[in-house]
Amino acid sequence: MDTTVEQMNTFFEPKAVAVIGASRRTMKAGHVIFKNFVINQRRNLFKAKLYPVNPNEKSILGIPCYPSILDIKDEVDLVVIVVPAKIVPEVMKEAAKKGVKAAAIITSGFSEVGNHELEKEVTEIAKKSGIRVLGPNCLGVFDSKTGVDMLFLPETKTLTTGDEVVATPRPRAGPIAIVTQSGAFGAAALDYLTGKQMGVSKFVSFGNKADVTASEMLMYLLHDHLTQVILFYSESIDNGREFMEVARKVTCKKPIVALKVGRSEAGARAAASHTGSIAGSDEIYSSAFKQVGVLRANDLEEFFDMGKALAFQPPVSGNNVAIITDAGGPGIMCVDECVKQGLNVKKFSEETIAKYEELKKEGKIPRFATNYNPVDLTGSVTSEMFEDGIRILFEDPEVDGIIVLGLHHLPALQEDFVDRVAELRKKYNKSVVACDVGETEMALHIRSRFDKLGIPAYFSPEDAARGMACLVKYGIYLNKHGKFDHYMTAFMERKNR
Repeated sequence: MDTTVEQMNTFFEPKAVAVIGASRRTMKAGHVIFKNFVINQRRNLFKAKLYPVNPNEKSILGIPCYPSILDIKDEVDLVVIVVPAKIVPEVMKEAAKKGVKAAAIITSGFSEVGNHELEKEVTEIAKKSGIRVLGPNCLGVFDSKTGVDMLFLPETKTLTTGDEVVATPRPRAGPIAIVTQSGAFGAAALDYLTGKQMGVSKFVSFGNKADVTASEMLMYLLHDHLTQVILFYSESIDNGREFMEVARKVTCKKPIVALKVGRSEAGARAAASHTGSIAGSDEIYSSAFKQVGVLRANDLEEFFDMGKALAFQPPVSGNNVAIITDAGGPGIMCVDECVKQGLNVKKFSEETIAKYEELKKEGKIPRFATNYNPVDLTGSVTSEMFEDGIRILFEDPEVDGIIVLGLHHLPALQEDFVDRVAELRKKYNKSVVACDVGETEMALHIRSRFDKLGIPAYFSPEDAARGMACLVKYGIYLNKHGKFDHYMTAFMERKNR
């Protein structure tokens, strides 16, 4: 294993963890983080050794507490530090004596508030002793497989009664890794993905990036077989050349979706005060991302929409898109966004149009349905019409990807149209995204049903178009570098596991 990859692996698969600053006070970060590990240990998810360290406590959650890490007889390879900033250097010196390999410093109060000298002191101690440092001022690491959970997300009360205490939920295991400079953004991302029932493989928050860089973590995730898509939130990127070299290697095998903030002068100033970052020229970032195949999201919604598409469906080898809908208006909205995204929504071939005309003659789709692209099956649509109509698109060699707009409120449409679309997708193996507009229980159910069958479903026609555009752009990049077939083979192997 590469040295850097092995070092990063300590954060996710440690043999023994010491939480320095563990506390009995329930709302303290030291208590919440230590309790996360204890809960996962009792669930038999976290299987490494666990030690609370606090000179003022004898035991925490029934586990004996140590005054110092030096009092622990066994080896410790990872420390999670949750003590006041001024104490961190002394804690790091003790960790160095103990032979610790990695440290996640959750504590804030360093360069983000102008305390550069203290951060430099901590970094020098780590460098001399060979300890890799995540942070400071970070949220740490979450691993859905190993049970490592450093997230300071306290227990919350329900909104309905106000008195029932429940643990903040974590996303289920899945293919998406989150790499973020902002801890608060990362927490919000986890909350969003949990609500959308989208699975996460790993989560890592950098904070001030005093040591471990985004490039190193991306290289680690390249080798992580549980990660298929990387969502990357950044306020600044240090050592741009190294980042580009690493990103180029990663994107040939796994997509990276980036949300780079600090576009404006005011935004860059806010980034500097948040994590001590220097944001840099936004045009340079856009150009660099494009060169190395990093897919840039323009906003939060698009960030997750792109991640969802790439996690569920393979990339598309061309940019010819077909749209099939049961409502003309949303179909037009989808066309407009597709064109805006650079996709080609061209008129179907005469052969394909003739197939739709034959369906009309047979009474299998309405006579007044349009069939030029989009295919509008109208408000009279049934599940059978959707199946017959979309089969033609799957068989059309000129169609690279398909967008399905199935509005659930039409009287003749049964929800089994979702299953029919999914079955055809399996047979023809052509990428599909879907949309059902609305927030009622039925709309949520239809989108959830598509998602569970591996077809990403979205709230709006524009979202669906952006999801498809992401698949197309990534496919074009892979084709350009001769990696498309290799990626598709690996993608299908993962899906069939």
